[in-house]
Amino acid sequence: MLSAEASGVPATRLLPTPSGDARASIYPAAGEVRGWCLAGHGAGGGIEARDLVALAAALPALGITVALIEQPWRVAGKKLAPAPKKLDEGWVPAVEALGADMDGLPFVASGRSAGARVACRTASATGAAGVVALAFPLHPPGKPKSSRAEELSGAGVPTLVLQGERDPFGGPAEFPEPGEHSQLTPVPYADHGFSVGKTAPVTQEETLAVITGTVGDWLTSLFA
Repeated sequence: MLSAEASGVPATRLLPTPSGDARASIYPAAGEVRGWCLAGHGAGGGIEARDLVALAAALPALGITVALIEQPWRVAGKKLAPAPKKLDEGWVPAVEALGADMDGLPFVASGRSAGARVACRTASATGAAGVVALAFPLHPPGKPKSSRAEELSGAGVPTLVLQGERDPFGGPAEFPEPGEHSQLTPVPYADHGFSVGKTAPVTQEETLAVITGTVGDWLTSLFA
């Protein structure tokens, strides 16, 4: 059984994959565990992204254990992300390796940007109960016709999308209508990294509270 440390430092696990070791930073739930949220990072950064850090801080109080998973290329110190197929190959075995820790509890696959694409593509293969897609890159900036909507709709499980209104990879209005058990939540004034400008009528803290509150409510309902 994992336990929270007084220092707030997460437990860590190296997770073997065909692409090298992935690494999970695990933030245990407080009290009875409802389920797990496994979250991956984007192609341009790691698990230090503001939205991932905020979820790791907020969800354990709701009985949800959070595992922030670093892809093998990040663990190896490389600067460039590999092709999507390699990202999937780094994710699926990492999730499987966490199976003993999860002890049969339900989990959602989450991720930001490229990590959201991975979560959608592999949801069925990993047995995820749902997907939380943070800043899903619907298309390359300036190329709305190069849509990745099929990846999102193809997840095959309930899906929550949180999308910044100023995201150049696709604003909320560009997304297809979500399915019956899915939800799209715009994040006002936010860009792809969920950053808000100094002149925005909301603070960065308020913006992160929208994200953590929405995800927390959605997961609490999903894990009920």
